[in-house]
Amino acid sequence: MTPLASHLTVFLVDHLPRHRNASPHTVATYAHSFTLLARFAAERRRCRPIDLQIEDLDPDLILAFLDHVETGRQNSVSTRNVRLAAVRSFFRYIEYKIPSCLDQVLRIHALPQKRTDMRLVDTLTVDEVKALLVAPDSRSFGGLRDRAMLHMAYACGLRASELLSIQMTAFPPGSLATVRIHGKGRRERVLPLWRETQQAVRGWIGARGNTSEQTLFLNRLGEPLSRDGLALVVAKHVRQAAIACPSLLSKRVTPHVLRHSCAAHTLAATGDIRKVSLWLGHASLRSTEVYLRADAAEKLAILAAHAPPGVKPGRFRPPSDKLLAMLATASNGT
Repeated sequence: MTPLASHLTVFLVDHLPRHRNASPHTVATYAHSFTLLARFAAERRRCRPIDLQIEDLDPDLILAFLDHVETGRQNSVSTRNVRLAAVRSFFRYIEYKIPSCLDQVLRIHALPQKRTDMRLVDTLTVDEVKALLVAPDSRSFGGLRDRAMLHMAYACGLRASELLSIQMTAFPPGSLATVRIHGKGRRERVLPLWRETQQAVRGWIGARGNTSEQTLFLNRLGEPLSRDGLALVVAKHVRQAAIACPSLLSKRVTPHVLRHSCAAHTLAATGDIRKVSLWLGHASLRSTEVYLRADAAEKLAILAAHAPPGVKPGRFRPPSDKLLAMLATASNGT
């Protein structure tokens, strides 16, 4: 039997950041996945998490855990696949560390990811975004911070991790004209800021005061704001903005919806999916194509560019061949 705790510690603390050059966000995501898995496995095996063995994480337990993620925790299929990716990565590390676990590793590698539906992204209208951006009270400490965060999230189309990791050194010396973003996959991009966004950020920096903490957005304790804190901020101001714009109540607004809204509005303004991809920091255009599916204007342009086909109406004749008749019946699902 092989203790899990020691190998998992080396995997997260040393192997991922040093040998795989994984970002802190990736390490944190994997650590959270194994927190959930360790608690689930300890309950199933009736032991403490520290007493778990690698052999306890067999394919049947992993599958039960993934079902628990999707049904018990009511997470999406995408989240389920993220948890499986973390498990697979750990067992790739175990593959050459502990040869005796090779059979277990191969069986876990064989576990399939679950296919996901390609749904349309949720976006806000321009009026809804305007109502949300003016919702924070600029006369308070929290209001100045929240207004700057909402402006940055929407104007730059930032992921939550990108927004919360912005440092004071991300701006040029003595200017707020641009901001340097450290994005997913260690890709950097420099984005210009609207004048309104610059004013919001300048107001927050003035209220933030001098502190040794270099992260831009802080909580009331002077510590970097968390993802849960950001989600609470957005939910709070959505309720306030809904007073002036009731349509917000019918939508699920998250920090990522602001990123989607930025992309949709940029596509509508430029008509160029490549510019949207550059703005969002996507690795390829395939990630950006989701906004084309949600853009009705693009489909209307396609429809207008093509004349209806000149096909004359005809009368259906059933196939005379018995084999073709059977196949036609089967294709209709009867």
